[in-house]
Amino acid sequence: MKTLNLGTRVVLITSLSIIFSVCLILFIAYGRLLSDFEEILTERQALQASSIASRVNEELSIRLNSLGAFASTLTDGDDLLPMEQLRFAIGRQPGLEELFQGDLLIFNSYGVAISENRFVPRRIGTSYADRAHFKRAMAADVPIVSRPIIGRRTGLPLLSFLAPIRSDDGDLLGLAGGTINLNQRGILPDDLDPEPGTLLKVLDTGHFIQVDALKPGLPAPDLPPPGSDILVDSALSGVNAGVVTDLAGKRWVYATQHLDRLGWLILSAAPYAQATQPAKAWFQNFLWASIVVMVPLLFFAYLLTRAATHSLSSMSEKIHEMTTDNASNTRLSITGTTETRNLANAFNAMMDEREALDTLKSQFVSNVSHELRTPLTSINGSLKLMNSGATGQLPEKASALIKVALRNGEHLQALITDLLDFDKAVSGKLSIHATLTPVAEAIQKACEGNQTMANQYGVRLSHEHTDSLTAFADPKRLRQILNNFISNAIKYSPRDGLIRVKAKATPTGYVRITVTDQGDGVPEHFVPNLFQRFAQAEVGSSRAKSGTGLGLAICQELAELMGGRVGYFYDHGAHFWLELPENTPSARKPS
Repeated sequence: MKTLNLGTRVVLITSLSIIFSVCLILFIAYGRLLSDFEEILTERQALQASSIASRVNEELSIRLNSLGAFASTLTDGDDLLPMEQLRFAIGRQPGLEELFQGDLLIFNSYGVAISENRFVPRRIGTSYADRAHFKRAMAADVPIVSRPIIGRRTGLPLLSFLAPIRSDDGDLLGLAGGTINLNQRGILPDDLDPEPGTLLKVLDTGHFIQVDALKPGLPAPDLPPPGSDILVDSALSGVNAGVVTDLAGKRWVYATQHLDRLGWLILSAAPYAQATQPAKAWFQNFLWASIVVMVPLLFFAYLLTRAATHSLSSMSEKIHEMTTDNASNTRLSITGTTETRNLANAFNAMMDEREALDTLKSQFVSNVSHELRTPLTSINGSLKLMNSGATGQLPEKASALIKVALRNGEHLQALITDLLDFDKAVSGKLSIHATLTPVAEAIQKACEGNQTMANQYGVRLSHEHTDSLTAFADPKRLRQILNNFISNAIKYSPRDGLIRVKAKATPTGYVRITVTDQGDGVPEHFVPNLFQRFAQAEVGSSRAKSGTGLGLAICQELAELMGGRVGYFYDHGAHFWLELPENTPSARKPS
């Protein structure tokens, strides 16, 4: 996987931080917003339930006040009015009859019904003193209303209103009463219908009936059994507000209001979606607004990040060019941020030291090579004279030792030559005298010159005849490159191996010369460094075979000076190739 550069990493980190921050804000804002809308919806249900309770209380107060005013007219201050006057008074109350659905009664001080405005069989003469609300009314000084009761004669759910009739001295003279049949919903507001999608229920907690569901001529409907209606169960649990999920999986927000006078519980509920829908709508608007703001923010973050890392990118590219192109005299410009300037200064100082060390090394190598070359030439010359018999016939063992010394002296001479050539190449003093050179002749001379070495290593040399090919090259430098390729092939070929040298023209106007052996080739990990200076694939004792590691680097330098190039590939053996222009540079075919 490709490693991301610093600028891309900073852009990604900045962008992800912005996106994560916006998403976190959106998540927290949506949660808080949903909580707020849920609270608002709960308050709406509580207000609706409270409003219904207030209107019922208002209806109760109107009836109680009216009944109390009626009761005050039924006494002369010391006793109840005579029966005829009571009948007259109770029969002339159209307002009260409307409030109590036409059902008015007068009771004596013992709670016995003595007068009614509408005949009901066996009601006159019946005592109601045993009922709890009669006992409260006899002890009270103000009108009262009972909790829902089941009428003894009607069997219907009723509300009973009682107002005490007292003398001027405060003695109880009787009671004025009125009843409301709850089947007629006389006490509930006419516009009780809730908003679309919401629920409104009036629950009688004493008789466990649903008051708002009462219908004329039908018995009072009982509350649903426990577990069948989660809303009713939650309302009766004593928790006056909350969020519940019904058996169908639908969520509701509910609130309750207790009506103490009647023992009723008013339940108001709305689907939870009424809270989520406006929250989602607001969230979508906020999301689009966030995206609109985030896109330019990410763009500016990208620009700022790229601007901050551009100098580092430029610096790394320049350093790469300096290392690959060996441009040791190039320096970084001191610009950008403080850290970038400090890095450029440190790198330039390091390059100064490196350049000084390279100069010192080159001078040392050049001086040592020159100092070694003169005495080594004399030594090799003397060894050649001795080997040729100029000093007389040598014993067999002495002759063998002379040959070993001469071979190693010549090898040392070649190493020194490589060092001197490399020093010239680095300093730009390596001379090239290119001309049209017959390729076949150069290959043949190179093979003949290396035949002795091939015999020593037990390998065979073979070359193809290409008399018609010419290359624009320096014959001496071409021979040097071929000698290097062939000698390396000889060193690394197996015994009895075959080394082939062949040449052919390429479609792009070059002549390619390839030296092929049957060895194991260059280790794959070392191929990228094959033509670099002082590079060696083997270490240790094999260095005697490898040499200085400058041969291939010099070959590359020479090839480039002649307008060509070198390369390597492996295909059932090592293949080193050299490409040179087929004609002079001005006459070359376009590539």
